[in-house]
Amino acid sequence: MTDLTLASRDTPIQIGDTTANPAPLGLVGFGMTTVLLNLHNAGYFGLGSMILAMGLCYGGIAQVIAGVMEWKKGNNFGTTAFTSYGLFWISLVLLLLLPKAGIATATDVTGMGAFLAMWGVFSLPLFVATLRMNLALRFVFATVTVLFFLLAAGDLFGNPAITVLAGYEGIVCGLAAMYTGLAQVLNSIYERTIAPLG
Repeated sequence: MTDLTLASRDTPIQIGDTTANPAPLGLVGFGMTTVLLNLHNAGYFGLGSMILAMGLCYGGIAQVIAGVMEWKKGNNFGTTAFTSYGLFWISLVLLLLLPKAGIATATDVTGMGAFLAMWGVFSLPLFVATLRMNLALRFVFATVTVLFFLLAAGDLFGNPAITVLAGYEGIVCGLAAMYTGLAQVLNSIYERTIAPLG
């Protein structure tokens, strides 16, 4: 009995990863929120509580949760992307709400342009990383990089036409992210390619 106990202590136990794929949550949270904000940028409706709530909850908190789940899986790219974009949404909501609460002064268009440009700079290397991934992810990260630079240009040059163009480009980006996330869900459930990712 003693030998058996010692032998079991010396044998490493392999535990497989049985956690869910967090990428669909992060991609759909990013995608749906991006579509809604850019419908606003394209001029379809105002910036109200619906967009702020989506930005805080689904674009923000859900993506941070997805990023933490990717960390658990050892995925540096997923951790960096989802956590960062989740915090982008939370910080964007705070940029809009803090001045209304009298806690900080409102950010002017130059400051907002710089904020958005920095997110473009951040997104560009992530796009480069996706060149080793599927076509759907490459498209999402290419369009989000372009989106940030267009939004920054709209603010920095004070040109509403650029912001409207960014709105339409952002709708495409958000829909692509939604497709990429939901395709992973469908392909996983059906255990075959229902929605190709390329």
